[in-house]
Amino acid sequence: MQVKEASYKRLCEKKTILTVNGKFPGPTLKVHRGETIVVDVFNRGKYNITIHWHGVRQPRNPWTDGPEYITQCPIQPGSSFSQKVIFSKEEGTLWWHAHSGWFRTTVHGAIIIYPKPGAPYPFTKPLADVPIILGEWWKEDIVKIRQDFLESGGQPRDSDAYTINGQPGDLYPCSKQSMLKLEVKHGNTYLLRIINAALNEILFFGVAKHSLTVVGADACYTKPFTTPYIAIAPGQTMDCLLNADQQPDRYYMAARAYLSGAGVDFDHTTTTAMVHYVDPYWPSPSPDLPKLPDFNDTSAALNCSYSIRSLNSQLHSVAVPRVITERILTTVSVNTLPCPANETCEGPDGRRLAASLSNISFVSPHIDVLEAYFYQISGVFGQRFPSFPPTVFNYTADALPVELQIPRKGTQARVLRFNSNIEIVFQGTNLVAGIDHPMHLHGFSFYVVGWGFGNFDAQKDPLNYNLDDPQLRNTIIVPKNGWAAIRFKADNPGVWFMHCHFERHMSWGMETVFIVRSGRGQTQRVLPPPPDMPPC
Repeated sequence: MQVKEASYKRLCEKKTILTVNGKFPGPTLKVHRGETIVVDVFNRGKYNITIHWHGVRQPRNPWTDGPEYITQCPIQPGSSFSQKVIFSKEEGTLWWHAHSGWFRTTVHGAIIIYPKPGAPYPFTKPLADVPIILGEWWKEDIVKIRQDFLESGGQPRDSDAYTINGQPGDLYPCSKQSMLKLEVKHGNTYLLRIINAALNEILFFGVAKHSLTVVGADACYTKPFTTPYIAIAPGQTMDCLLNADQQPDRYYMAARAYLSGAGVDFDHTTTTAMVHYVDPYWPSPSPDLPKLPDFNDTSAALNCSYSIRSLNSQLHSVAVPRVITERILTTVSVNTLPCPANETCEGPDGRRLAASLSNISFVSPHIDVLEAYFYQISGVFGQRFPSFPPTVFNYTADALPVELQIPRKGTQARVLRFNSNIEIVFQGTNLVAGIDHPMHLHGFSFYVVGWGFGNFDAQKDPLNYNLDDPQLRNTIIVPKNGWAAIRFKADNPGVWFMHCHFERHMSWGMETVFIVRSGRGQTQRVLPPPPDMPPC
């Protein structure tokens, strides 16, 4: 992979963007389950960069997982880094992306993980796989967009367009000729490998007059269910079968935003591509658009997201932890901080917007946490991320005191015992503004055993957990003013990042670190660092 700048024209205007191999989106990686590959990353750009293999478990190998100043220092301009990517249990669709600054806007691509050679799909093999990568596009340089956002203390500027495979589609100016055209033949089935690479938006997606049959999510097979649309959060992937069973013609596929937060700006536009039947037909004068839900239809978004169930077959079984050894309840909040003297801040009441987990707004260190942990370098991070929020209040009340909005800043990690069974409840709050949060965990996939609105009730809500066939994900939507419960076994030693996959929230500090520590005499230990590890 060569990370380098290239000139691209969108929405009638040219600009220089950061790419991999000059392509946007970048190249698709194709592997089989259980394989290990080495990707040589050469930084030919002018900015520091890291690459993350989103959803790849990377057993015992956090060194090449990618998050900047968490598991590695960035690859500096003119330098390179050989990243070992270890595939283990994953099968389906994942993706790779930059994990520094906001460069994942254009530095991203699909990962297709096929079954082991000779092994079948758990559904009829489709005629073809088609990566469908949903993204955002800004006319202005993304480095300046991010810099202005951080300096302002307010919200980032909305994108100018959404994209499908890097193209806005014909509802935008200067975009008709270049939009994606998917050619299909009547009677055949196609596997759409859908990835949400957008920075800040959950998206509805559908194909006019066609149904989508969901058969996988985050590289785990699911019980098939058919739906006219999906809701997909940044970081998530969904495998959907598209049956070309309609009258031969042209049909739009389209995506647009879902947003639950009041007073939160977002891009109201719609991106399109075309499903084009190659059979002979007399084309209709105007193709139909899919009927997607309204932008604020929370029921439509969450019912879709939480309808997913693991396949739980003989070849693809589930192993939900039943006996929990460690429970964590963490609040997921948007916060505010006082505006520094002699500055003007664009957050509520002239303050700076921030974000937190358990009221701790994460501060990135200048040496990566993994290196500090591995070499026992003191003073880089603490180990006091709590099991429970430090202040208990009615998290989802309509009106909350302003003093609750101010988080504590710090670099706190949570140490987990190797092979312990972990339950985490993400509790959304209504501080500043309630909104959905796509929470992502590196190094693990987790079972989503429960969710609901309001405040989590530790006595009543676990009675309704699904412990038989819950979906296995690496990213899950925490509902606005609600909660989501996940479970996983801490069987992957190392330092692993957990964060909101909205870039604006991660930039504000909605993140933390888990350290899975092996005990004395245990053979499962973190692999040693690679010899070409980038220096800080």
